[in-house]
Amino acid sequence: MPIQIEIISPEKVLVSREVDMAVLPGMEGDIAAMPEHAPMMLLLRGGVVALYEGDKVTDRYFVGGGFADITPTRCTVLADKAVPVSDISIDTATAQLEALSEAWDKADKTDTSRLVVLQDQIQAVRAEIEAGIAR
Repeated sequence: MPIQIEIISPEKVLVSREVDMAVLPGMEGDIAAMPEHAPMMLLLRGGVVALYEGDKVTDRYFVGGGFADITPTRCTVLADKAVPVSDISIDTATAQLEALSEAWDKADKTDTSRLVVLQDQIQAVRAEIEAGIAR
């Protein structure tokens, strides 16, 4: 019995199909969305969503954070950014990391809310680079 997965970015719906399992990069660790999973909302960190058919990964998508709504029959990922891992540009991601690192260096270290946002963005871009290298 499969689960319906949708991965939605601000630009478009990247995936809408059935899979046996989806492994998601949760803020507190990876979690598997499978048929009959207890309902939950999940905050995502930058990382890779792996889609499985049987015990084989069929597709991998990088998400730059967002949320996932998991029910017993479906998993909806609302991503801040989402691209197939095969489409990651390491050069672009590296340039983003350099710009974010510069913004971190210049940031007011007493502005904790800004520092948290920058930290999350830096983590997401590092995860994107890692995913692009590992493809």
